[in-house]
Amino acid sequence: MISEGAGNPVHLGRVLISRDEIETRVRELASEISTDYAGRTPVFISLLKGGFIFLADLVRHLTIPHEIDFIAVRSYGSGFERSERIEILNDMARSVADRDVIVIDGIVDTGHTLSVLEELLHGREVRSLRVCALLDKPSCREIAVDVHYVGFRVPDVFVVGYGLDFMERYRNLSHIAELVPVAAGDAAAAADASGEAERRNGEPESLAAPARPREAAGEGAPRRNRLES
Repeated sequence: MISEGAGNPVHLGRVLISRDEIETRVRELASEISTDYAGRTPVFISLLKGGFIFLADLVRHLTIPHEIDFIAVRSYGSGFERSERIEILNDMARSVADRDVIVIDGIVDTGHTLSVLEELLHGREVRSLRVCALLDKPSCREIAVDVHYVGFRVPDVFVVGYGLDFMERYRNLSHIAELVPVAAGDAAAAADASGEAERRNGEPESLAAPARPREAAGEGAPRRNRLES
């Protein structure tokens, strides 16, 4: 599949994390959080839009009472362009004063978004604050932030799927895939490669690993960064 975005065509590349691997890891994270917060009722705050599918699957496996809220921020420009500007588009609907808060994010990249959000939440006098992210790119970090629960560490490539998008596309993929810019003259080859990946139904050998015990290999990967967090 070739899409037009930011003036240049892109295509789906390799699958980094399969649907089955995501499902298994989400169950593990839910079990860990349920154990850590036994006897408490945390508030899960999902960063929109990238974290909504992750949140929905995560809470279905929790065994503790909990509440849910959302916050929408914008921290990146069009396409692959990098931006450090953070803007809150829609705020939370409830007070989080004296509450145990867990921020749910689809991916942590530079750390700019989480840094601003943590400052905002501490200013609202939360009792405790932790971050749970499906994906982490520690190699892209520009601001130090703590990510307490990590699903998978991924190489420094632009990823889509499972709620993560490129120009509002690809959120519906059940797996995590790399998105690759198409060089001039390579469109036909890109279409063939993308078509083959789709025929495999997004279930080739995984190229990423759970955050524990090891990280995904990423040698030779083009440097394309998401900028949601």
